[in-house]
Amino acid sequence: MLNRNCLVLAVLLGGCVAMANATPRIWLGMSRSLPSHVTVCWETGEALPGVVHYGSTEGCEQATELQVASARHEAEVPLPEQEDLFYRVQAGDQATPVYRVRNPTGKTLRVAVVADWQGKPDLSAVVADEPHLLVTAGDNIARLWDAKHQGDRENLEPYRQLVDRYPALFRTIPVLPALGNHDREILPRGNKRYPDAPTYDPEATAFRAFFALPEDEWKWHLDVPGVGLRLIALDLNHTSDFGTTWQTCHPFDAASEQYRWYGELVADPKPRFLVTLQNEQNVAMRGKAGGIWEKLYRQGSAVVTGFGYFAERAEADGIPYVNTSLSGKGDQYKDPKGVFLAGEDSYVLLTVSSEPAEAKLEIKSLAGQVLDSRSLVPRGER
Repeated sequence: MLNRNCLVLAVLLGGCVAMANATPRIWLGMSRSLPSHVTVCWETGEALPGVVHYGSTEGCEQATELQVASARHEAEVPLPEQEDLFYRVQAGDQATPVYRVRNPTGKTLRVAVVADWQGKPDLSAVVADEPHLLVTAGDNIARLWDAKHQGDRENLEPYRQLVDRYPALFRTIPVLPALGNHDREILPRGNKRYPDAPTYDPEATAFRAFFALPEDEWKWHLDVPGVGLRLIALDLNHTSDFGTTWQTCHPFDAASEQYRWYGELVADPKPRFLVTLQNEQNVAMRGKAGGIWEKLYRQGSAVVTGFGYFAERAEADGIPYVNTSLSGKGDQYKDPKGVFLAGEDSYVLLTVSSEPAEAKLEIKSLAGQVLDSRSLVPRGER
């Protein structure tokens, strides 16, 4: 039972009573390809029944109850029409404060894109941009393995540590990551080229178990029809090691499920703007398999990767190819079509509006400075 001092403090702060043992670990995602719902995920220190209270006001008038006692819960909550979402999580008879989620279905949408999240830097500048969504271009953790978890495809601890580093961000912004090679590294890479045991888990078991994402989760897309945006996350990384014990990603040849699926999505003329997320080198993918991927990229608006530890924009056939990294002071592998290159820690802010129909892609430093900016031309006007 909470003591009197704790209860008085909670009342003075205007919030709900805190958890008796600890505030639950909460992170938000989206499980559908349309932003009609937010998926609320949370973990507690013990198995308890759970409830999400939610609504368009801080009163959180509606509720979804999960009667089965568990240390982990996941529940979809519908977004109010044109209004922000307010919610709080209840575990047993204890509840969190009320949190606010900005509605991404208005006339203007802000999407932050980060990559190479292993170092867990200060993301105050990202939060200050007030993004409706945060997506990634891969490498969200350093690795899955440690001394106790070598070879463990189901180790969720690195993802828990990521959420714990940014509790306010994960409680208030839906996060939809794309895959990188580090997200499935289950054994030390070592010095031996192509060791006997697979170094990576191509199925991304832990990643898919932890995050709430649309479709197959290792690849996904999200449409925001109000502003005419389609986001597509591909599973492309370390493609030169495909078919070896260093293989990381799913197949990507012309007969692969991934290539056919992507081709169908980019052939759809309805989205005015289409942005692709991946974790492989942009110039390498443009030339992969005789240029079959570049032909598809040309049908979109932009490609963003987290392949290298630098900030870059290249231009090929009118399409911007961006590399962004939260650890941006590493070796630089310049794209031959490059027009901007900097050794800076960076993220991308994508701003899309419906009135007028326009989109802007900015590469920004972690101090919030705009390093490079590019407007996107609606696909039907190119």
